[in-house]
Amino acid sequence: MEVFNTSSKVLVTCNKRLAPYLLAEVEELGFEVKRSFSTGLELEASVNDCITLNLNLRTASQILYSLKSFSARTPEELYAELVEVPWEELIDFAGYFSITSNVENQYIRTPLFANVKVKDAIVDRIRSKVNVRPDSGPLTNKTVIHLYWRNEEAEIYIDTSGEVISKHGYRKLPGKAPMLEALACGTILATKWDKNSSFVNPMCGSGTLAIEAALLATNKSPGFFRMNYGFMHILGYDEQVFFTERRKLKDKAKKQVDFKIIATDISEEAIDIAEKNAKTAGVDHLIEFRVCDFEETEVPAGPGIVMFNPEYGERLGVHSVLEGTYKRIGDFMKQKCGGYFGYIFTGNPDLAKKIGLKASRRIEFYNGKLDCRLLEYELYQGSRREESNPS
Repeated sequence: MEVFNTSSKVLVTCNKRLAPYLLAEVEELGFEVKRSFSTGLELEASVNDCITLNLNLRTASQILYSLKSFSARTPEELYAELVEVPWEELIDFAGYFSITSNVENQYIRTPLFANVKVKDAIVDRIRSKVNVRPDSGPLTNKTVIHLYWRNEEAEIYIDTSGEVISKHGYRKLPGKAPMLEALACGTILATKWDKNSSFVNPMCGSGTLAIEAALLATNKSPGFFRMNYGFMHILGYDEQVFFTERRKLKDKAKKQVDFKIIATDISEEAIDIAEKNAKTAGVDHLIEFRVCDFEETEVPAGPGIVMFNPEYGERLGVHSVLEGTYKRIGDFMKQKCGGYFGYIFTGNPDLAKKIGLKASRRIEFYNGKLDCRLLEYELYQGSRREESNPS
């Protein structure tokens, strides 16, 4: 099977509510999107095209290249269809592969059983052709095959990403309750930041928002931080295609910005982690880190944005403390951030009411399974202030 230069159906997946930002990214790369849905989009592309997508996309999770769609009611029918796929032309018999799946079928009790049937079909096919079987297991750092199976509708894919690309590879130290990199980028893309004015991130934690802002401002793609993808372990892979795409990333990236990116946190440990993560990402020279209470954060003369990701108060006993914190955030934005747009990402609407400002937009996101909002506030200069209204 010649997959690297043959177009087929490709699904680019993302976390729920990131699809609008993913769509804009994919179209900016010059691809025509055939269909968009809540957790991704569909297009026609080759596996070589998938290399471009993997290296450039910031809000995606996986890039799946379709090998075959078919009908199957039972595990036996699934096996019969998959054993006909020429796996010996795709998977090195001396290699390693894993199976992932999205399954809902009345004939099986667990998706793991479906995974076993896929594995058996692959192993039996390769063994029948070359009399050797490749190793298989749970690791996703080599060849990854993905099964979609709903009722009688089935489709088998190469997961060209392998390990998910929603983690951008620079965060070696996650810190406390970190925001997923793809989500952090999506929230920034949802703001009115022009990537050419100040970006202020108090309560920065492990630094993900500030780092993603610096990467966006310098046009530096996630592909800089990763040298292993699923497509590299498919027979027919040409590493020159990968290195050509990687050179394009370097050519379009900038080294400097002419505005301030500021990240502060009251925790010395958090700032230490954030600085190390920023260094891994190659943007530590672009971000001004400081240990301080958020109220002491420098806010350069506008325009710009100030962006908070405070705790949501999910743990017992912290809600009353956070009520005061959210009120102080509102006061800080009113008193120190005139001329800016303010943003607060939270999963707690009751705490959001303590901010004391009226949100001009409420943008929906999920953080894991938690329903969240990115609240936008237009912060006026001088005497023109928003009345204190619940968010």
